Amino acid sequence: DHALWIDPRHTAHLVIGGDGGLYETFDGGDHWDFKENLPLAQYYRVSADQAAPFYNIYGGTQDNNSMGGPSRTTDLAGITSEDWVVTVGGDGYEAQVDPTNPDLVYTQWQYGGLVRFDKKSGERTDIKPRQAPGEPPIVWNWDSPLLISSHSPTRLYFAGDRLFRTDDRGDSWRTLSGDLTRGIDRDQLEIMGRVQDVDAVAKNASTSVYGNCVSLTESPIDEDVLYVGTDDGLVHVTRDGGASWTKLASFPGVPERTYVSRLEASRHKEGRVYAAFSNHKDGDFTPYLLVSEDYGATWSSIAADLPEHDVVWSLAEDHVQEGLLFCGTEYGVYASFDRGGKWTRMKAGLPTVAVRDIEIQRREDDLILGTFGRGFYVLDDYGPLRELADGAGTADAHLFAVRKAPLYIEESRLGMNDGRGAQGSTYYAAPNPPFGAILTMHLREGFETKKEQREAAQKEARDAGERYPFPTDDAVRAEDRENAPAVWVTIRDAQGALVKRLDAPRKEGLHRLAWDLRYSGATRVTLGASGAGSPWSRPDTGPLVLGGTFSATLEREIGGRVETLAGPVSFEVEALNLATLPAADRAAVLAFQRDVIELRRAVRATSRVLGELQSRVDHCRVALRRSDADLSLLAKVAALDGELAELRTQLAGDASLSRRSKPAAMSIQERIENVAGAQLYTSSAPTQTEQDAYGFAADAFAPVLARLRAVATTDLPEIEAALEAAGAGDTPGRLPQWRRR
Repeated sequence: DHALWIDPRHTAHLVIGGDGGLYETFDGGDHWDFKENLPLAQYYRVSADQAAPFYNIYGGTQDNNSMGGPSRTTDLAGITSEDWVVTVGGDGYEAQVDPTNPDLVYTQWQYGGLVRFDKKSGERTDIKPRQAPGEPPIVWNWDSPLLISSHSPTRLYFAGDRLFRTDDRGDSWRTLSGDLTRGIDRDQLEIMGRVQDVDAVAKNASTSVYGNCVSLTESPIDEDVLYVGTDDGLVHVTRDGGASWTKLASFPGVPERTYVSRLEASRHKEGRVYAAFSNHKDGDFTPYLLVSEDYGATWSSIAADLPEHDVVWSLAEDHVQEGLLFCGTEYGVYASFDRGGKWTRMKAGLPTVAVRDIEIQRREDDLILGTFGRGFYVLDDYGPLRELADGAGTADAHLFAVRKAPLYIEESRLGMNDGRGAQGSTYYAAPNPPFGAILTMHLREGFETKKEQREAAQKEARDAGERYPFPTDDAVRAEDRENAPAVWVTIRDAQGALVKRLDAPRKEGLHRLAWDLRYSGATRVTLGASGAGSPWSRPDTGPLVLGGTFSATLEREIGGRVETLAGPVSFEVEALNLATLPAADRAAVLAFQRDVIELRRAVRATSRVLGELQSRVDHCRVALRRSDADLSLLAKVAALDGELAELRTQLAGDASLSRRSKPAAMSIQERIENVAGAQLYTSSAPTQTEQDAYGFAADAFAPVLARLRAVATTDLPEIEAALEAAGAGDTPGRLPQWRRR
């Protein structure tokens, strides 16, 4: 616990802030309410497994266990607390997961506590190395380094003051080194200006024993190359699997005995290794970040333009592009496109927080951060950064490569459209990545309207202390009449057929949008922003695609002229096939769903037109009474009014009975809406009941549409023509027949 507030008017009311977040009690501590909607976890380490279809993220927290949970779920609610599992208790640290079996998790707590956790059974097997009789005690750090070899899934390395290796998943260990530290007696070190007495308050309590290993890396290129870093400023390297070691004790610009916070052997070049150092315990917050090209024999700084007082905690190297690096610091995360020549802070959506560890999930190209205080953060598909490094940002417009998109039906485990049901605001759920295909685009300058261009020029002139010429009337009129430029992404299938167009931003910069893997829903067109949807039903949409190869093209329209800006870019959509009773013929299901959507569109449009026709008829009745027209036309209006009422009942239901809560026959619209609502969110074949309902609706709709078309094109226009001839008052939809005398 770090903070305590006591209500001065009711002293049994307390609020505590601790390693796990915020707790409140109203009865002096007998019962506590945990504020679960505040994600305040303090993670030291983060790792990821290879589970499919969605990988899991693991990490260890300060005083709140080690744990793991999914990177995404199929649930509309997102990633909730119950999706997570505690792998081991205590202060949590490095976890490693078998790359061939995501149910085997190696997880630890402070001072080298290590277990093999069976996620399937929940069992934990103690696999911590122990010294044999007569051997010196193993000195473990509070946060001991652990890794699974990239060359063998059964091989692990674990370090205390010496390095251990197992080739049988921790059942047995062998020592690969002697003491790798300086062997300094911490009791002889000055604390607060002097060597403290043996009975000093809490001397050596709740701290690591000084002199042990704190960082560890294995070369992905050569399995015999290992690097180990210590808390007292040493790096040891072996090039023969631990048979012999070379000690590195000094590094250019780095004070002696500086904590080796991270080591990272390159995936691209043999002999290249990166090292980060933290000297914050001596009040020195300089970012020390180095690289060696010769197994540590010589080093050079790549800290470059990192802020002066921003300690480097973590480092990761992109597995595809050699020059792309990431480093986590006390205040955030940075990317370098030129291997440390220049660093750019990545801020969007990330608070100012210590990034203690970085993991790259290489299958998904996800960048995962373990932060000390704000939980995990994931940048989904950072692949576009590689293209930016290759100069994609210099093009007028660019559409980046699209990673494979998983296709499934989002579930609502807790109910309602947002997936959270009636859980209230304290129920925490992290958002899933956007469903569908994530499309990333870049516009170097963007596309402004004439008004926006003029306003920008005015501001530039004003900032420069200059006068901007007042626009002419023609220029202002042109601004008022102009339609804003439009940008969209066009999705096509493997045969080139149009699937959907997605509105996209037209402003300069980097943008992301997601295609929901559906065809257009053929819904009513509205101008402006649409309102919030119902919490009890899914939004109107089109049917899901079947999967396969698709392409995306970035396009724009200015003044009615359409042109391609970038693309096409090809990508894959992969169906996860999660249903217990999947459709045997998905193509047939899609054909049925598209028929249903088309009928729903026609029924809805007809219902809207019927309402418009009813309004015209009502206006004609009033206009007749107030005009010199032949009132015998009122009989025709009344007949038309009755016919529209009957058509409305067939189409939309008997409003008289419904208003009085009486049972009524199913309408055309009710039948087709039921089928559409069910079919658009399932991958199973339509039931016979649904097929029959579609048939009933289609059979009944055809004559209704035909009769309504006659009303709209013949019957009602005849009445309106008579009104016009009589000079009756204006009515909706009636164009005046005027000519100059």
